[in-house]
Amino acid sequence: MNAASHPTRLAVLDRSLTRQGYDHSQALRDTVRFAREAEALGYHRFWVSEHHGVPGVAGSAPTVLAAAVAAATSHIRIGTGGVMLPNHQPLVVAEQFGVLESLYPGRIDMGLGRSVGFTGGIRRALGHDRRDAEDFGAQLAELLGYFTGDQKAHPGVHAFPAEGLRVPAYVLATGAGADVAAEHGLPLVIAAVGGQERMLEAITRYRRHFRPSAWSAQPYVIVAAGVAVAETTERARRLQAPEAWATAFSRTRGVFPPLSPAGEILSSAMTARERTLFEEALHGQIHGTEAEVAAALAALIECSGAEEVLVTMNTFDQDERLDSYRRLAHLAGAGAFAGAACGR
Repeated sequence: MNAASHPTRLAVLDRSLTRQGYDHSQALRDTVRFAREAEALGYHRFWVSEHHGVPGVAGSAPTVLAAAVAAATSHIRIGTGGVMLPNHQPLVVAEQFGVLESLYPGRIDMGLGRSVGFTGGIRRALGHDRRDAEDFGAQLAELLGYFTGDQKAHPGVHAFPAEGLRVPAYVLATGAGADVAAEHGLPLVIAAVGGQERMLEAITRYRRHFRPSAWSAQPYVIVAAGVAVAETTERARRLQAPEAWATAFSRTRGVFPPLSPAGEILSSAMTARERTLFEEALHGQIHGTEAEVAAALAALIECSGAEEVLVTMNTFDQDERLDSYRRLAHLAGAGAFAGAACGR
């Protein structure tokens, strides 16, 4: 049950995906522009992501991009969804967020994940391997210690200007990562990557084992979901086709391509395997009319008890994308996400 005493907040995750006919620099400029639009629509947060060596994704330096977004906006919270901690030294991450918080006080979020580069070559270029993800809990403790000034991994080392600041930290997790968030007393950001039942089990475990900390006195859950809203169900589904196809393409060819127009994708011939992967990429996404999306999100919030929903939706047509986010913001403002049955 959703025990939140306030309306569920909506946040935005922008991965800075490139589009057919546009380069990486345009994708980054689009992200900054979209952040201003999200702020005007009343979204609570705007987060950017970290990907390395992916041709169709421009967001490779999230703290740098977060600085640009924060400079272009005035009050929306800005953060990372997330910085992949195993790719970095905790000292450097603390220093970067200390700088961000010093420049934009009270607006910065530190979203942290445990993923590493997705190919062996990228991991080697980053100077890390898969085993580094196993040390996420220790890396997280060291990072938080730089802010409180009591980190023990490197006695006598201090992170300035981070020390003494309290930048809200969030753990991006699937499965066991929820346990790390609970152990450190941090808010949890989670998606139904392995299916909704698995996600809900992880959330239940997180709440049960949560240890109050100086960072968070009680559990806080942000559910991440792909959401598209349009005049008709079919139009909304079309909005999600470009990213779904790019995902399917990457799984058959090893390259994440720029987003293509939906009409071009839906009229193209796909192999049986491509069609299966395309449909799998669309599975679990929320799309539809305002009424359909309101009902689906209300049920998700009721089942998960989420205090917040982190929305992501990338498509080729930027005007259609903005229209979807505008419709979603209107639903939130109208209190449309309350009163649903869970339907598990």
